[in-house]
Amino acid sequence: QVQLVEAGGGLVQAGGSLRLSCAASGRTFSNFAMGWFRHAPGKEREFVATITWSVGNTYYADSVRGRFTISRDNAKNTVYLQMNSLKPEDTAVYYCAASPRLGVRIASYDYDYWGQGTQVTVSS
Repeated sequence: QVQLVEAGGGLVQAGGSLRLSCAASGRTFSNFAMGWFRHAPGKEREFVATITWSVGNTYYADSVRGRFTISRDNAKNTVYLQMNSLKPEDTAVYYCAASPRLGVRIASYDYDYWGQGTQVTVSS
């Protein structure tokens, strides 16, 4: 059974940084794409970033490109999202997700497995 467990959320001032982690277990993820999505109150769920587990190809939403960095540690089966220069509009619940489909994936419907989410709040 696939499990994705996020950690690292919290409250930070605008301009600050946070690093989210997603520990994956339950199967081999070598051909998977891993993604981060976020959901803010009153808004639709939004793609943030994705990485292919095997090669490490990445893709970012325009709203976070240059500020956020997605990475993975194969030995630890963990994906990270380093978030710098945080803005109040980054406030949301952040979800880790896993897709068994090859290549970078930005659509939520391509992801079969989801974590429970971690709250990120950026104060102004």
